[in-house]
Amino acid sequence: MLRSLTIRDFVIVDSLELDFEAGFTALTGETGAGKSILIDALSLALGARADGNPVRVGQSRAEIAAEFDLSAQANARAWLASNELADDDPNTVIFRRVIDAGGRSKSFINGTSVTLSQMRDLGERLVDIHGQHEHQSLLKRDAQLALLDDFADNQSVLAATADAYRQWSQLAAIRAAREENEAAIAREFEDLSWQIAELEKLNFSTSRWHDLQAEQKRLANAAGLIATTEKAVTLLADADTPLLTSVEDIASELRGAAETDPALKEALTLIESASVELSEAVSGLRHYLRRLDVDPARLAECDREISDVLELARKFRVEPLRLPEYLQQKRDRLASLGGGQSLDDLRAKEAAAEAAYRTVAQKLTKSRSQAAKKFSAEVTQSLQQLAMPGGRFAVEFTPRDASERGLESCEFLVAAHEGQQLGALAKIASGGELSRVSLAIQMMASSKGGVPTMIFDEVDAGIGGRVAEVVGRLLRSLGAASAHQVLAVTHLPQVAACAHHQLQVAKGAREGVVTTTISPLDGKARIEEIARMLGGITITAATRKAAEEMLVNSAKA
Repeated sequence: MLRSLTIRDFVIVDSLELDFEAGFTALTGETGAGKSILIDALSLALGARADGNPVRVGQSRAEIAAEFDLSAQANARAWLASNELADDDPNTVIFRRVIDAGGRSKSFINGTSVTLSQMRDLGERLVDIHGQHEHQSLLKRDAQLALLDDFADNQSVLAATADAYRQWSQLAAIRAAREENEAAIAREFEDLSWQIAELEKLNFSTSRWHDLQAEQKRLANAAGLIATTEKAVTLLADADTPLLTSVEDIASELRGAAETDPALKEALTLIESASVELSEAVSGLRHYLRRLDVDPARLAECDREISDVLELARKFRVEPLRLPEYLQQKRDRLASLGGGQSLDDLRAKEAAAEAAYRTVAQKLTKSRSQAAKKFSAEVTQSLQQLAMPGGRFAVEFTPRDASERGLESCEFLVAAHEGQQLGALAKIASGGELSRVSLAIQMMASSKGGVPTMIFDEVDAGIGGRVAEVVGRLLRSLGAASAHQVLAVTHLPQVAACAHHQLQVAKGAREGVVTTTISPLDGKARIEEIARMLGGITITAATRKAAEEMLVNSAKA
């Protein structure tokens, strides 16, 4: 649930802090006062892209922050935890968006910088915004199918269908390419297979290449290495007067002298250490001599292996160290052409992939068909409440070519009144009827979803009178549900009177600059606003009384 919204220097708002409560909240005000600014600001805070420059004239940046209560939103809490964005209080999340005058923006969740995609991903779990032109998208078949899938909770089977379709399409493309140019592809298969065999026979690796070069270098210089090492051992330990013995003698004499003068102990310690290290060096050199041999046969073998690598690298025109990469490229190309499989094998695999796709797609078809019946019944019932007696709603499916979205498209059909034949929504419904059908669908779909906050931006356009009161009561009932919070921008007093809470939007001038303010209303102030909506410029005592009666009656409903 939305707890609060803070806006700074956004469009014509200089500074605004609003607290929200559960239930149905109506936003009202004069035409042009900026009632939709609050929704625009919240949309930006939740990751929407800025349309134009939203920074208030004369200011360097706009800032919007929205705080939500997540105590009843396990899904959102899990998302924050998995993205390492949870706050110390797991039941609270704060969105913050800063947009500078140049159009650059920064986005934060709980104080951590995030992408707009992350903001939208989390925001869609918390807020569902129905714009004043939402009904226009309902005329598009893809939007209708998406809405039905949301209602049916088809996300997992949709993902499985899309994955199966991609696998089938990939195999179909490989098979088609084989069939189109079988002779050329067969030759390429042969070349690729030979090249891969040659490279695999070499058994080349970068670590082996480095080791081989080091070994070849050592064997090629073995005689010189042995001579140098033997000379070192002789001078250190095997000469008539070996250096190691001389160092030990010096250390022995200094031990006695150090007993007389302790100032010699530091030098003695260093010489004793040198004696130990020289002794270890002699041991290491002798060990090196025992394992180092002049091995012409092994040297020839190393030379041959290096020659083979260099020859193959020249043949394929790559650096030796790039041979593994080159081998992988050849393997990938072979796989893209069917991995060396016969055309019959590819056809069999394609057929199996198609069968797998159609199995999961038919599950999607069945789910959609079942959901469509319930969806149609509930929308039809809502139409009766919205002054469309005898109105009916149905979902019609049409087969289409296989795709990531399944085997069918759908179209919403409506009969606006008793006796009218069902027809496409775009052709049958008038402007006002379309608004009511749209509202019925949106409210029904929202009430089934897990999104806690629903916002309606003038979706009551085109209706009035008794229907407006029905709409208001529906919104109030929806907001009264424990799992939902409803905000609605409205110009209809019948709708506003049904709200649990009311905010008034007003536009004025401050120091010659136009600004918008939003104020909570209660008591007499709310009566005055409802009266204004009823009576226009001149507000009479009768208008105020009517407004008061509307509020009282709505509270009883």
